[in-house]
Amino acid sequence: MAGAVALIGVAALVMSSGPVAAVPRSGPAVSGQRTVEDTVKGTAESKGSAVDAARGYLASGGDRYHVDDASRELRPLATSVRGGAETVRFQQRHRGVDVLGGQYVVRMERKGGERSVTGTSGRYFTGLTAGTTPAVDEATAVERAVDAATGRLLGTRLPRDGARPLTGTARGLVVLPRGAGVLTRHVTVRGTHPVTAEPVLQEVYVDAENGYPLLQYSGLKTFHAPGADTAASEAASPELRAVPGAKGHGAAPRTAPGAKGPISTPREAPGAKGSGTTYDGRTVELPVTYDEPRAEYLLRDGSRMADTSKNALSTWDARGRNADDVSGKWPSDLKEFGSPTPGFGPEATEAGAVNAQWAAGEVYDYYRQRHGRDSLDGRGMAVDSLVGVEQYGRPYVNAFWDGGKAVYGAGDAEHRTLSAGLDVVGHEMTHGVVDHSAGLLYAGQSGALSEAIADYFGNAIETDAFRTPMDSPDSGLLGESLCRTRAPRDCAVRDLNDGRTTSKSFLGVSLATDSGGVHLNSTIFSGALWDLREDVGREFADRVVYRALTEYLTPLDGFTEGRAAVLAAARDLKATDAQRRAAERAFGAHGIVPGWELALGVDSDVLLDRIDPAGTRIGAGGGWWAASTARSAAWAGRADGTGAPRRISPDDGRAHVDPATDGRTVVWLAYNRRSVDILARPIAGGPVETLWRGRRAAVDLRVDGDLVVFEAGAIPGGRTPRYLRLSDPTAHRVIEEDSGVQGFFPSVGGGRIAYATRRYDPDTGNTFGTEVFDVRTGKRTATGQLGTLRNAGRTAINGSYVFWLAHEGSESGFTALRRADLDGTHVVDLSPGQGPGALRIADVTATDDAVTVATPTIATGLGNEATGKLWQFSVGGERKDRVSCARGEQLWAAAPGGRQVVWIDSTTGTSRLVTRSRPAGRCG
Repeated sequence: MAGAVALIGVAALVMSSGPVAAVPRSGPAVSGQRTVEDTVKGTAESKGSAVDAARGYLASGGDRYHVDDASRELRPLATSVRGGAETVRFQQRHRGVDVLGGQYVVRMERKGGERSVTGTSGRYFTGLTAGTTPAVDEATAVERAVDAATGRLLGTRLPRDGARPLTGTARGLVVLPRGAGVLTRHVTVRGTHPVTAEPVLQEVYVDAENGYPLLQYSGLKTFHAPGADTAASEAASPELRAVPGAKGHGAAPRTAPGAKGPISTPREAPGAKGSGTTYDGRTVELPVTYDEPRAEYLLRDGSRMADTSKNALSTWDARGRNADDVSGKWPSDLKEFGSPTPGFGPEATEAGAVNAQWAAGEVYDYYRQRHGRDSLDGRGMAVDSLVGVEQYGRPYVNAFWDGGKAVYGAGDAEHRTLSAGLDVVGHEMTHGVVDHSAGLLYAGQSGALSEAIADYFGNAIETDAFRTPMDSPDSGLLGESLCRTRAPRDCAVRDLNDGRTTSKSFLGVSLATDSGGVHLNSTIFSGALWDLREDVGREFADRVVYRALTEYLTPLDGFTEGRAAVLAAARDLKATDAQRRAAERAFGAHGIVPGWELALGVDSDVLLDRIDPAGTRIGAGGGWWAASTARSAAWAGRADGTGAPRRISPDDGRAHVDPATDGRTVVWLAYNRRSVDILARPIAGGPVETLWRGRRAAVDLRVDGDLVVFEAGAIPGGRTPRYLRLSDPTAHRVIEEDSGVQGFFPSVGGGRIAYATRRYDPDTGNTFGTEVFDVRTGKRTATGQLGTLRNAGRTAINGSYVFWLAHEGSESGFTALRRADLDGTHVVDLSPGQGPGALRIADVTATDDAVTVATPTIATGLGNEATGKLWQFSVGGERKDRVSCARGEQLWAAAPGGRQVVWIDSTTGTSRLVTRSRPAGRCG
């Protein structure tokens, strides 16, 4: 089945194509892919291997499949045999390079020596013509990827004191199936979050022609979104410091996920039986291994895979280690949890080791006994659980799967270690099953689908183990056993019976937030699966969902494809008419029906669709907007929507992003393989001028009349504001290099530059403030303050006032919006930093008539109002309105003039440039 397919979420980001000026109301059209219906049937070669038979069938498909060189372009990933059924999963390659998300599945039946194809599914991208020789070297790609990941994590904040730089590792070439294909260098970036100190593992894809980071998403599959337990964790802890003496990053990585770790070789006691007590007081049997050099019994179970791979299920002692020390890495001195006797005592219980080991066995047994799967990869891989990790002296209340192992936080005064929940352990280990089957990309809808399936099986394993009735109101709770004092329903992280539907509850957010809403939107799909389990029974529903995962789904699938996979798997398993109706009813009740995305809308006017998926900023001024499209081209248009958008940047192979405008000139960044340039061009037309060139990207680019301001330098801590004139493009520092003052977050207006400052004194620490620099006179004016700032905030300036965000360090994480005259006097708060009406504010922009601020997405599980929203104040503070009442995330507001605002809206799951001429007012 050829043709265009409507997509939403990360699939649209990866495969964006089409005319840049088109503004469709639905998701972007995607051409060049083949998604053949699962009901297609045919005959395959009966002799030889299943791989050869499946390859031959696709190669002979002609116009249906368009596979020209099956032996080269279809790399076998896995083959599963179930009775007479054979399923072969292929990875698409383009000229020998893997295509991101390009997977195809062929299902065959073998009877009487004959093979017949019973169905095919997946995505095979046609029309790819990209070259496979990179122009950008590995070192440049790694540097650009690290800068991009750091910039996204920082957002609009400063790094905490002592923040360590992130590191990157080149992973090879990958083709993104966007248009004719884009060759990229895949880089894995890891380390510690520069603000929150949480572990970072980002997958970044850098354009191999110009070095622009096109796509990035998290490589850590966490139980809940980082920071979700403390709504204001990022805003409330700007002073978080590295703990002296904390462990570093020099640990040697494990050679491969599931490989044996660097430990002494034990002399095993065959059939040794140990025991321990779980958090809820139950005594459980634990198969253990005696290690003679250590003279201890280890939490290593070699019995379950003794008849297959001879690998083990092991629990490792990671107490006192930081989460980032073990994310995507394997410390060389890590040891399995040990005990002098086979009976593991209270220390092992409180560390979560007993629960982790017992639960891992339960999860292994479930997949082996219910689905015939030998471990997470189906081939007997080792199962490793790490317990007790912290976060630089602070509790780490989360768990994650990093692609090779499960890691559980130590918890805190209220939360037990995360391994205390069988559903949590089942969730994380199921991510390993997903990785080794459908390989769902952990971003957007495919990531939410991954979370939904992990939730489903994690909860299914727990309810079966504890014999919880499916009709119990608590059967759908996840993480309900983690709290020490709170009731289960109050403690639960998610509820699969929360009744959410897509048309009413889907939250469109950028990939910078929860990897595109992977946790925010997961219960939409997992709720449908749980309804199915309640209606058709545990065993049949589990078989259906497992078959859909392992034999139908592919990496870029979203909710609609997930629904189709489940319905097809039900047909495979000979579902009765009543069971098929139950499945359709479950998805219908949650709004997952063909074309459900069309019900998503905004209360604003769309100016441009398919904004750059990497999340570049936008600009506005003088009645015009400027933005970068998915093809990394800079465009400008009238803010009132009249006339056609104008392409400002040349089509020269560079990536043209982060544009700003004052209504007369557009300035923007141009990425090429050797440098990042600041370019300028009049909106009315004329030559493109190069204003500045650097090895690394500039940020906070602004233009007003003849003045251009930006920050340049290494991140996270080495950037400084600079300015130049269009009439004389010589860059100057706003602050003298030897002044002992750092500057951040510049804004420009009326020939003046406003910026935040930080002064460091070894005795008193950091002092923050706000200054205004008059470029014509060279005078610097420090504004007054109300109280003591605990961190620097963003600035805005118009012809009469300077505005800034005042972080006073309150535990609430609220931020004051502050205003002063241009001479620094008459300081007032337009929005308070605490108390009634206070907001958490991340960004600010101003005109002579109004000030608009953006609130960040602060947590998950709190619904639409927790996502980023826009508020507008009159310059005198008399009026406060919501700019838009649309659902989902609203980012990067810019002001063309008056009360009008343009911004990037993610309500529909894709990034659109939208506008309102005046605020919506009150919402709700």
